[in-house]
Parts: sequence; structure tokens; C-alpha cells
Amino acid sequence: MKRKTIIGIVAGISFLLSLPAHAQLQDQRQNFSVGVNGGVNLSSVSFSPAIKQGKLIGPSFGVTARYISEKYFSMICGIQAEINYSQRGWKEVYDDESGDSYQRTMNYVEVPLLAHLAFGKDQGHGARFVLNLGPQIGFLLNESEQKSEGFDPNNRPTYTQAQYGKMADKKFDYGIVGGLGVEIRTGIGNFIAEGRYYFGLSDFYNSTKKDDFSRSAHSYIGARITYLFDITNK
Repeated sequence: MKRKTIIGIVAGISFLLSLPAHAQLQDQRQNFSVGVNGGVNLSSVSFSPAIKQGKLIGPSFGVTARYISEKYFSMICGIQAEINYSQRGWKEVYDDESGDSYQRTMNYVEVPLLAHLAFGKDQGHGARFVLNLGPQIGFLLNESEQKSEGFDPNNRPTYTQAQYGKMADKKFDYGIVGGLGVEIRTGIGNFIAEGRYYFGLSDFYNSTKKDDFSRSAHSYIGARITYLFDITNK
């Protein structure tokens, strides 16, 4: 079932990416823009067996390049690529009065390749709604644990303990990311406010039957602001 789901998602993304190439009956565009982005992630990890968590807040920032190739009916079509620094991880929640705390911070370089669709003002100044959807890969740069003073996992025998002191087995990460937002086009550039959701398809711990976890995949909700300026706009 998981394989069929992944194939369906990839097929849908491939279709979106192919729209600019195949919709030849509509108005052509040559709009190339570059810029920067920044925001925050509210991240957690899907573990099996489960670990009770809150959201870990961390920064995300990087560079963005976007190419809009045409307008298909009322839909503006293009592609968008980014290179981002992204902080992820998890923050555990304990249902006791120990006062203990534990969180894991994991820093990644991310590269999303997105189908970019927009609806609204086509030329000149104004606003339009944007949708970004596509695959994303990442590479783990480093990670660290933050524990409260005197933290002892043996004081909580009902909790899964294998994650304490265990660094990631796999540095390469991949998944699906999607975002919705609003773009404001002005005389000094384009400003985009966007919310995103990332769903990881890979595990950072080994997940064979003999391993401690059968799933250990990232997910996060992100909020970001992007600034783009046009290099070409035809």
C-alpha cells in the first residue's frame, strides 16, 4: 500500500510539472526570478513504537529560484527550486512530575523541486494565490541532544528508551512538500507569505525487524516569507 501511495504522489507531481511543457495553446511567459526565504518549522517525528511529543520550533532559511513558463487558462504555471537550511527534530512530553525534558535538534540542507501554480494578477503589481507541490531531498549536517539536568531515562520504564544517545543511522532524507500562500507583486520585488507541510517518506534510523524502530520519519509545518526579484519578465 505504501508503495502504491508513493507512486500515485509521484505521478501527480510529474503531471503538474509537465503542464508548462505541454500546454502549448496558452500564453507563453519567460519570467525568471531569484531571491531569499526565511521562516520557522514546527517539527516532530513519526516513530513506531510511538513517542509522545510536542512541536519543536526551529529556523529555516535559504535561496529560491523560480521560472514561470506560461499561463494556462487562468492558471500561471512554472517550477521553483530552493536550497535551504532547515532545523528539525522532536521534543518529548512526559506525563509525570519529574520536571525532566528532552529534545533532539537535527540540522538539514534541503532541496525541494516544486511545481508552482498561481491564480490572480498576471502582469504588473497586485496579488495572487500560489500553490507549490513536489518532492524534497535533504542531507543531515549534524544533530544534538538537549536534556534537563539529572535526566535519567531509566526513571521512565514505560517509555521507549532506544532513542537516547542514538544518533541517526541515515543522513539522506526524502519526502513530499506542499505549500499555500499569497504573493504580493510590487515595484521593488515580489513578497510571498506561505504555509508549508512536509511529510517524510524515509527513516533516519534503521528499520529492519531486529532494529528498535520500524518508522522514524520527519514531518513539519512551516511558515515562511520569500522575497523574489525578477531577472527576466516577458
